[in-house]
Amino acid sequence: MPSILALTLTIIFILFLLRLERKQNPSASSALWIPTLWVLLVTTKALGVWFGSGNTSIDEGSGLDRVFVLALLFAGLLILMKRNFSWTNGIKDNCWLILLIGFMLLSVLWSDMAFVSFKRWIRIPVVAIIMAFVVATEADPRKALESVFRRLIYIYLPLSIMLIKYFPELGVDFHHTTGEIMWIGASTQKNGLALKCLFAIFFLLWTFIRRKRGRDISVTWYQTYIEVFLLMISFWLFTGFKHTLTYSSTSTASLAVGLTALLGLLWLKRHNIIPGANSLSVVIALIIIYGTITPFLGGLTIFEDAAGLLNRDTDLTGRADIWAKLIPVAMQNFWGGHGFGGFWNDYWVEIMKVNEAHNGYLDTLLNTGAIGIILSSIFLIISCRKARREMTQDSDWGIFWFCLILMIVLHNIAESSIAALTGLFPMIIFLDVACPSKDIRLTHSPQSLEIYKDGKGGLFDTDDNSISLKQRTEDRAGVLYGPAPDYGA
Repeated sequence: MPSILALTLTIIFILFLLRLERKQNPSASSALWIPTLWVLLVTTKALGVWFGSGNTSIDEGSGLDRVFVLALLFAGLLILMKRNFSWTNGIKDNCWLILLIGFMLLSVLWSDMAFVSFKRWIRIPVVAIIMAFVVATEADPRKALESVFRRLIYIYLPLSIMLIKYFPELGVDFHHTTGEIMWIGASTQKNGLALKCLFAIFFLLWTFIRRKRGRDISVTWYQTYIEVFLLMISFWLFTGFKHTLTYSSTSTASLAVGLTALLGLLWLKRHNIIPGANSLSVVIALIIIYGTITPFLGGLTIFEDAAGLLNRDTDLTGRADIWAKLIPVAMQNFWGGHGFGGFWNDYWVEIMKVNEAHNGYLDTLLNTGAIGIILSSIFLIISCRKARREMTQDSDWGIFWFCLILMIVLHNIAESSIAALTGLFPMIIFLDVACPSKDIRLTHSPQSLEIYKDGKGGLFDTDDNSISLKQRTEDRAGVLYGPAPDYGA
């Protein structure tokens, strides 16, 4: 098949999937495309690579990306302004996330390339929380989150298959020493492809479980069949078929643990058992501690044994050598690091032949030091406690949230995304800002209405069930975010 025809058919299929997603959440505003586009931008190749324009080196980055990110940032701020978003409440409800982002800004002051670090700070942490606020001010934040996640999957998977098959110059890479083929799809490297497939597999299976339990419905008779087809594509890309270098043992282990936790928590919920917040927090904290000390001990025996089980070298595919070279550099600025986004540059990439430490905690130590690790850990643990609280309100979303945190902290033992808030970390930010349930009583309403969630995720009024969804949502937003938002944005 000619590559142009393949591209055309892929675009048609993606548009068909997006139309299906629109039916799934008809209340979503057009503004939801702003955070969707940002998530796509940070999880795929730079725009400069797609369009072959501008410099895409580590230090200089892509000028086209900078312009696009600034456009999304201003669009997000404009939407929040039109919706009368309460910044005071937004900051108060997410104080630890704001503190983490604030320290990242402070660390820019001692970066060797301060301006580059500042641009990276704007591109990821700042825009991430603005996009999360946009999702949080949607008519139904949880349905909005589902839409963002589905759009990412519906666009990413067909695009990756098409690039690998018909545009190998973009979808295929080669190992820098052996020359063996690696599938990268729409990502920048094979581990990025594996991570997106991990998320797609987990999200789709979670969706099927919800659908089986009657907590979600198909908008058409064929939606489930299409999503099963996408799940098969995810597994195919995830395993790499015959391309062994495409297979990611880290993502495989993380997915296995995540699915085990999902099934285990669902089983406990069925028996009216919800693990305590302290128990879940300790699990996350212990994994973070383990991941942090792993590079200093050369991989640890347990991790080496796991590598053998996953058909990987016991030296962790060269990671132990990378860690040994980077640890002395990290210890030079132990508490504050080299500044957010201030370590990995053209110089270090040329020396190390990689652009990350292959350990998110070591990368955090290199960028924002021990203080950065502490603040990131506190944010993740508090997010875990919010997820546990959510299990008592909406078990499906609480369990999904906790499992995602669990997979991220595990994945960062041998890969890196926590340091720069990339990979799946933006999903945690979105969940942390937009997902939590709140016990809302509209004391400002003459009827003293009590708002609660129905089985489909909507809101009902205890005195008048005929009240419109828009009005119910405006009342809810008035409590959470100030005056009623303008949904025309």
